[in-house]
Amino acid sequence: MASGTLYIVATPIGNLNDITLRALEVLKQVDLIAAEDTRHSKKLLDAYSINTRLISVHDHNEADRAGFLVELLGKGQSVALISDAGTPLISDPGYRLVRAVREAGHPVVTIPGACAAVAALSIAGLPTDRFLFAGFLSAKQQARRTALEELLRESATLVFYESPKRIVELVQDIAQVLGETRQIAVAKELTKTFETVHTGTPPEVLNWLQADDNHQRGEFVVLVEGFAADESDAVLDPKILRALALAREQMPLKKACALVSELTGAPKNQLYDIALKQFNA
Repeated sequence: MASGTLYIVATPIGNLNDITLRALEVLKQVDLIAAEDTRHSKKLLDAYSINTRLISVHDHNEADRAGFLVELLGKGQSVALISDAGTPLISDPGYRLVRAVREAGHPVVTIPGACAAVAALSIAGLPTDRFLFAGFLSAKQQARRTALEELLRESATLVFYESPKRIVELVQDIAQVLGETRQIAVAKELTKTFETVHTGTPPEVLNWLQADDNHQRGEFVVLVEGFAADESDAVLDPKILRALALAREQMPLKKACALVSELTGAPKNQLYDIALKQFNA
């Protein structure tokens, strides 16, 4: 018996018309659709009169479902994996399943389409030749700031996902850790009626978010201009810059630079120059 195929099918991120003809064909022809949330996905399937059987595959049951689906593929049945929106596995479940299927020797085929990160990059006006997708950062502030510290000297455009509950906190942390002068963009409601992209420095974007509660609604893609080093800006340990940012909150800038210089051995003048550029002091 021929092996079945696992199809990784991208679905719309908002506008249902963004589904591809190939995706519709596959979803109609496979034996089973594995969906992150069957209730959510049924709205899409009903819109296109697709009656294929659905089962759930999400973060909490993926490991268990993988064995069942591999068994189906071994019997020659075909399966499509979809997430709630966009491309599966991109900050969505599916990695364990794809790995298990490949290890079992069954084919895995991509049916490409919408991806919120790429959609936002295409309209934000930030460099797109190199970008680093970091997905959702931790909901805990210290872990989130630590992750940002590790990206401090990354020259590629940074791409994050964030929920409306934490969008303000993320932008505040970007200003605190990455500095107040980089250009950033927040994109929300992509492909929907109220699609919005707002750009500016972190303080400018923060003011916009806080000016109207409606600005904080929707799922967000946050893009941050990459680090641009110059000849006078020697690389410092992110922990030193974090210490400088914390000291700056408690005392005047020159005193903060002197204190951090004494504690770490970093040149005081270099700390002062970097603070002026990154924190808009």
